Amino acid sequence: MKRLSYYHLSVLLVAAAAASLFIILGGVYFYLTLNLPDISTLKHYRPPATTIVYDRNGTPIAYWYKERRFPVPLRKMPSYLIQAFVAAEDARFYEHKGVDFISILRALIADIKARRVVQGGSTITQQVARSLLLSRERTLSRKIREAILAWQIDRALSKDEILNIYLNHIYLGAGAYGVESAALTYFGKHVWQLTLPEAALIAGLPPAPSRLNPLADPQAALKRRAYVLKRMAEEGYITWETARRAEKAPLRLHPMDFSPDPRAGYFLQIVRRRLERMLGKDRLLTGGYRIYTTLDLAWQDRVWPAVLKRLSLIPRRHHRKDIPQVAAVCLENPTGEVRLLMGGRDFRESRFNRAVFARRPPGSALKPFLWARALEDDLLRPDSLVVDEPVVLPGGKSGQLWRPRNFDHRYLGIISLRTALVDSRNTVAVKIARALGIGEVQETLRAVEISGPLPRNLSLALGSAGVSPWELTRAYTVFPLGGELVEPHLVALIQDREGQIIYRAHPRRKRVFSPETAYVVNFYLQEVVREGTGRCARVLGIPAGGKTGTTDLYQDAWFIGFTPGYTCGVWVGYDKPKTLGRLETGGRAACPLWVELLRGLSLSPEKFRVPEGITFVPFRDRSPSGQTEEIWLPYPEDKVPEIREVPRIRPRPGLLRWLFWWR
Repeated sequence: MKRLSYYHLSVLLVAAAAASLFIILGGVYFYLTLNLPDISTLKHYRPPATTIVYDRNGTPIAYWYKERRFPVPLRKMPSYLIQAFVAAEDARFYEHKGVDFISILRALIADIKARRVVQGGSTITQQVARSLLLSRERTLSRKIREAILAWQIDRALSKDEILNIYLNHIYLGAGAYGVESAALTYFGKHVWQLTLPEAALIAGLPPAPSRLNPLADPQAALKRRAYVLKRMAEEGYITWETARRAEKAPLRLHPMDFSPDPRAGYFLQIVRRRLERMLGKDRLLTGGYRIYTTLDLAWQDRVWPAVLKRLSLIPRRHHRKDIPQVAAVCLENPTGEVRLLMGGRDFRESRFNRAVFARRPPGSALKPFLWARALEDDLLRPDSLVVDEPVVLPGGKSGQLWRPRNFDHRYLGIISLRTALVDSRNTVAVKIARALGIGEVQETLRAVEISGPLPRNLSLALGSAGVSPWELTRAYTVFPLGGELVEPHLVALIQDREGQIIYRAHPRRKRVFSPETAYVVNFYLQEVVREGTGRCARVLGIPAGGKTGTTDLYQDAWFIGFTPGYTCGVWVGYDKPKTLGRLETGGRAACPLWVELLRGLSLSPEKFRVPEGITFVPFRDRSPSGQTEEIWLPYPEDKVPEIREVPRIRPRPGLLRWLFWWR
């Protein structure tokens, strides 16, 4: 048998080693590819995107996100921005197949010469693989898997598709993800508006976005910008002269503020709660929605300084320094759109939303609903007479007596139902509640969506239940809307990131009272403004109705008023209940603030629509000043009285005191 020479043995050993190495590498490759993530998701790249919230005039008021990113298509990016990234990060991007072995070798040599890592060999495609599909751990196996994925991605996607993913996904410092976010963050402009020096600065950020952030270290950012411009000139994307001019351009930063607008803080608080329930918290922060709200921030800006100025006068009248809080809600009647929602003086001082979450007794502001129910049930008629007199009723505990009193501690005797509401007579309200029954009073308040606990006693007639300004303002829409209660909404329209409409608000109403009943109470409330406790609202010179509310010791002051187009509610008080000061009633403390709110609108002298079933009949009544006046009183057609001469109302001593006195 012929013996093998050393040459043949060497060949066999090399072949065996090569085969073994091939088997080992093949096994490693097979093992690593078993756990590789699926790259098919990149075909339909949908990164987390920022949701933008706008007011009704298109002004952005909030940006909600997990990663602040605004994806834009590659076609909207300037060519020199793309060239800057390619020159700085991966000059052979259009030539290699996902992994650039020449760049890896060049980077290795540079690192050996410098005895530290000065260059990276990762391609743009490898960076995409690492950012979207792998962790950032520094291990050999991760680098191998990254190279395999980059090769697969390059086969599956076009170069433009890879660039689109890269430029929209990459982190560029200061919380900015993607080039559009970086353009807004550093320069306050869209990516397609960037100049060459600005584009080069952004393209220089990927190696160390936190360290090179121009907001933190402008000199480091400018030095890196010069490097990017040099690389662009070396690669032939720009001339050397253009590079020198761009390098000399001054750094003009205009950072954009992405924090929620504090002016809209209370409004956004409620919008976000509702949208999280509707869309889900995670989707809201990553879905890239465009949310168009009903808030009129321009209106709020016009009126709120005047409201606060009026508010500051309250403690001054009593030589005090602690300014009370204020809450205000304004709805557009036909649509239910919430135009203004302020839960306090300033969201930056206090985030507690008093407009929605505070429950305070409304006092006499609840009375119109008693009048409406009594008219609806035909217990009373528009021309009914009632007796304003001292009343003694069983108290809350056995053996106790309750004596409800009027605000002025006076009693007017026989008066009209209209005067009883205009003058806000407490004893009449208690009598009406007693005649209706406390259960029906509660049902009426539930029908207008007052949801809090309601006491099961006659103090409810005087507004002892806690209600929020949101609830009470909404409840009052039944009077200008002909007995229908409108559903308030804060969001008018929602678009997804492709611009498709996924939600559009539609006005929703439910009937609570008949149009005739609602109009009669509407008329009474206009009389409250004309000559009653709400007469401060007359200064607007337009048709308006409303009702004041004042609680014991002047701790809470309310005015809920409406025009044909808007219903607004104002509450004034301290968070820890204490007196606003003597005689700080709803008419004195809250109504002037309501007037300032309405001054911000261009209101026409439009009159309230009269239902077809209403007839006006002359009615002689006594004004709050004690004078007799003749008014045209609205009646439902089926309840119009016989027209006759009506004598002046004169209370007589010893008169048999009935619950009500009928004409």
